[in-house]
Amino acid sequence: MADLPDRLVEAIRTRQAIEPDADGLTAEAAYELQDRVIELLGNRPVAAKLGLTSKAKQKQMEVDQPLYGWLLEGSQIEQGEPLRCDELIQPRVEPEIAFLIGSELAGPGVSAEHVLASTVAVLPALDVLDSRFAGYQFTLPAVIADNASAARFMVGAPVPPEGIDLRLTGCVFEKNGELVATAAGAAVMEHPAAAVAWLVQSLASRGRSLRAGSLVLSGALTAAIAISPGDVVRASFDHIGSVELWCM
Repeated sequence: MADLPDRLVEAIRTRQAIEPDADGLTAEAAYELQDRVIELLGNRPVAAKLGLTSKAKQKQMEVDQPLYGWLLEGSQIEQGEPLRCDELIQPRVEPEIAFLIGSELAGPGVSAEHVLASTVAVLPALDVLDSRFAGYQFTLPAVIADNASAARFMVGAPVPPEGIDLRLTGCVFEKNGELVATAAGAAVMEHPAAAVAWLVQSLASRGRSLRAGSLVLSGALTAAIAISPGDVVRASFDHIGSVELWCM
């Protein structure tokens, strides 16, 4: 078990999936292994990401609670740039609402209301997943150790949150011009800001906080879809805007 971080990093570097091996690992211990993975990869997070925050994703992955991970320097794809699928093992994409946090959030008592009060902008986002476990088969502790399957991400233009009911914000998710799914912000823990509050509470249990200036992807509104070279995916959000990614 102690060598799991090294095996995960080797999987990332060689683009070869490994078999899950996390029997008996607790979620708490898995976050310690996640820290080690991030350290081995250079320890430069640029955004936080939540996972398994919607019933659709929990059902898809057969996991019943959320988790968090970190998107690292070099993982952001600018609009207009392609996703290079050959850099990943088994990429999948999902639509999310991202938050730009203006002031530090800390402590177990942080609520969705505190998150909204601290938010200076919301952004349309696409989260690109890449499990290092073969066939996306894993337990909750295993995927935590695997840094929540973090790989790449793209965000659109920031929008002030005032006057936007994120719980009712609709999302249309398309692949190659065909409708894949529709959802609303309430699919994410009944409110995307509640997911960010859960992140802050979880960090507080480890003596950490969410710093001012943090970018947070609040979790998928729909199940993730597999992508391959030639595919184009687009997520359009009411009042927030849209973001489009093409794969090569």
